[in-house]
Amino acid sequence: MAGGIFVSRISGFARDVAIAAFFGTGVAAAAYSAALRIPNTLRNLLGEGTLSASFVPVYSAMLEEDREAAYRLARNVLGVVLGVAALLAAAGVLLAPWITRLLVPGSGWTAADTRLTTSLVRILFPMAGVMIVGAWALGVLNSHRRFFLPFVAPVAWNLSQICGLLLGSWLGWSSLVHVLAWSTLVGSGLQVGVQLPEIVRLVGRVRPRFQPSWEPLRRVMGNAGPVIASQGVFQISSLVDLVLASFVAPAGLAGIYYAQRLAYLPLSLVGTSVATASLPEMSRDTRSHALRRRLRVGFLQVLYLTLPASVAFLLFGDLMVRLLFERHAFGASSAALVTGILIAFAVGLVATSSIKLYASGFYALQDTRTPMRIAVLSMSIGIALGAGLLFVFRGRGWGPLSVTGLILGGSAGAWLNMTLLWSGLRRKLGPIFEPPVLTVVGRIVLGVLVGAGVGVGVRHLLEGRLSGTGLLGQILLLAGTLGAAGVSYAAIAGKPPRGNAGAHARPADGAS
Repeated sequence: MAGGIFVSRISGFARDVAIAAFFGTGVAAAAYSAALRIPNTLRNLLGEGTLSASFVPVYSAMLEEDREAAYRLARNVLGVVLGVAALLAAAGVLLAPWITRLLVPGSGWTAADTRLTTSLVRILFPMAGVMIVGAWALGVLNSHRRFFLPFVAPVAWNLSQICGLLLGSWLGWSSLVHVLAWSTLVGSGLQVGVQLPEIVRLVGRVRPRFQPSWEPLRRVMGNAGPVIASQGVFQISSLVDLVLASFVAPAGLAGIYYAQRLAYLPLSLVGTSVATASLPEMSRDTRSHALRRRLRVGFLQVLYLTLPASVAFLLFGDLMVRLLFERHAFGASSAALVTGILIAFAVGLVATSSIKLYASGFYALQDTRTPMRIAVLSMSIGIALGAGLLFVFRGRGWGPLSVTGLILGGSAGAWLNMTLLWSGLRRKLGPIFEPPVLTVVGRIVLGVLVGAGVGVGVRHLLEGRLSGTGLLGQILLLAGTLGAAGVSYAAIAGKPPRGNAGAHARPADGAS
């Protein structure tokens, strides 16, 4: 799974480099980011998060007992998903002007900015329905332990956008941002299409059905309600951030888009892959000691990679932003803006990457209500704190950089969410972290501190020598700095945690 995500993220960075070169942090980039946020929110609300929590545990368990009934469930869920997708696509196209006015009402956006965003929403909104079908495909494939394909499939989405931009530029089409939007919509269809042959091979015909009185489907739909409410808190938080960011110049929202792309690399590569791979296995074996062991190993795997990534963003994020994006329309001021926002994302990276793993522990037990309640509380606090910081920073003349307040508030909410989830699981399952695990954590933290010191020293030595050497110098500086820091970290932290990490710790319930 991590391999698939890594390949798709590399292609995603290539797409973002192209978008940055054509649009920088200008109005077109901000309008595209705002329009894309809406279908992405619906996809996350009704798609990947909901189906992973409500469909995958039931489907995975049925595969162990009655495969034909499991395939029947997959077809029934597909019928529900297609109906929802069609309604969403139609509603989005018809209601685009009102949706746009609701989500970017702030004084930082002019009437022309709003009209541009509305036109992009009309093009991009149907993508929400397509990607919900893609989430169903991901759930089926993950339950059959097929992880690479659904997570490498976004390469088709990214390539569609890159090709659209290059073709539109070559042909001289006037509105490149609209070309980008159409290419994004086409790419979503390609992303789903490449997964269908493997699904047909696994489950046979994928003809949708809808049998609302059938108990397994009712169980999935019953589980979906609390999950949608839980996911809704996160998505509402994202949309509230969009509303609040509209009170700042559009460059702030564009900066969030680019910084988020960098920050979400370790989140997707590690946090999502560990949680998604763990959920079907936890659903198959829900004994307390088995769940504790998988949660323990999963957290150590997340911490091993996200903690050094977080520190790297804090100390060397400016080098990454300049190397990836600073060219053509994306100038030095844009790089400084994105770097500041990236640092705010780094503060909450470990917590954000761990939330889905801990929530999956509850989902495996088919408890979808506890994560919902925790999400409501923590995200409400994060939104309130973020809004307060935004307007404080804005009042002090921070300009577009004021949006860092939103990100810092979200980071605080993520830490609270993670802590409450861990505490709830501890009450249900017994102690998750025991002395052998704490030793591993200590080694990781020490390795990060030493690696950070080495990286800062190497950067200081190389920066003067490589200044003025152009792109090659930037590559060598970043590679030398991160390489030295990474080697130092690995020498102290040791190998990445594997499936037996902490396995010798005695289960609290006495299970062998």
